[in-house]
Amino acid sequence: MKTVELRSELHLLLLEFGQAYLWNDGGELTLVDTGIATSGGDIAAAIEKLGFRTSDVKRVVLTHFHEDHCGGAAEISRWGDVIVLAHRLEAPVIRGDKSAPAPRFTDEEAALHRSLGAHLLPPAPACRVDRELEDGDVIDFGGGAQVIHTPGHTDGSIALHLPRSGVLFTGDTVAHVNGQVMPGVFNLDRAEMLRSFHRLARIDARLACVGHGEPFSDAHAALTAAAAALSDPQDLT
Repeated sequence: MKTVELRSELHLLLLEFGQAYLWNDGGELTLVDTGIATSGGDIAAAIEKLGFRTSDVKRVVLTHFHEDHCGGAAEISRWGDVIVLAHRLEAPVIRGDKSAPAPRFTDEEAALHRSLGAHLLPPAPACRVDRELEDGDVIDFGGGAQVIHTPGHTDGSIALHLPRSGVLFTGDTVAHVNGQVMPGVFNLDRAEMLRSFHRLARIDARLACVGHGEPFSDAHAALTAAAAALSDPQDLT
């Protein structure tokens, strides 16, 4: 596993499969996503290497229910006084009360999903959700993280915008692959996801922290350019 400092208060955790982000507010830590079910040990090691303890993690924000994003949440939720947050529509799946709907793959996506080994990932253990989020909610980290509902990848996918620092956590609505900013794959509703992509492109962010791929700077300009190359969201059905 590799830890990358993006800013003094923000680190990217490159996990066995997928990635997570660690935000530090004066020793109070927030995790955005948690990797797959076996990621807890690696995340704990990264936290300790940075000079913190696992008990310093005070909240876990899950951008959506897929196993490479919420798989480690159950273990991490037992580290101490941790609050787990997710959108209201994701919470029943994360808790294990509802089965996860499968993505609607294109033929190309089905082949990609298999080539990545994503079909072999361990299922995410059921995890409690302490706070169910809605669009427009504010979470108390990074000077106030604004919740943006970004349906399409899943029904309750979210992004987080930290206006004070200009950081945008996009979840899987945005990917950054081989230097190209693009919409994410493996969606429940691609047209709805593209509308969400356009919404994120309108946000004045300086750094985009994506669900897959390297974070990228000049985020507003890069997302605006990528959105302009897509169909008008009003034409999507």
